[in-house]
Amino acid sequence: MFREMRRQKQAISREECIRLLKSETRGVLAMRGDDDYPYCVPINHYYCEEDGKIYFHGGMAGHRVDAVKKHDKVCYTLYDEGYIKEGDWALHVKSVVIFGRIKIVEDPDRAIELCRQLSYKFTNDENYINEEIRKCAKTTLVMELEIEHMTGKLVSEK
Repeated sequence: MFREMRRQKQAISREECIRLLKSETRGVLAMRGDDDYPYCVPINHYYCEEDGKIYFHGGMAGHRVDAVKKHDKVCYTLYDEGYIKEGDWALHVKSVVIFGRIKIVEDPDRAIELCRQLSYKFTNDENYINEEIRKCAKTTLVMELEIEHMTGKLVSEK
């Protein structure tokens, strides 16, 4: 069903893909938008090791919410800052491309806990996190992406 990577020599392991999911804070979520135009949006994510799913948070309404309610198949792409080898000019970047199905997390307690976990990617300030959850929990929607296919690669811009 899913295409294999064409340039297998550039492939990175599943473990490295997961390491990037855990360490990088954002990527681009692509979905089928209005009139079947692609709609891509930069977004923060949280990867849960316990269930192997990716979680996003955002507003209760909008283009993204409408798109995933109509069609649950999405693509999520992220990449690291890259590095340059000493004495070289080319940037080397690791990226991960994920295909899967997305749905809204219906359990409000679970959604709050997932928002908390996402917050820890940015700060350990419990007071700040608790205050944000107190202010925003009722107006925040959490979505769950079940990974169906994931590939990663290391690309040199040379």
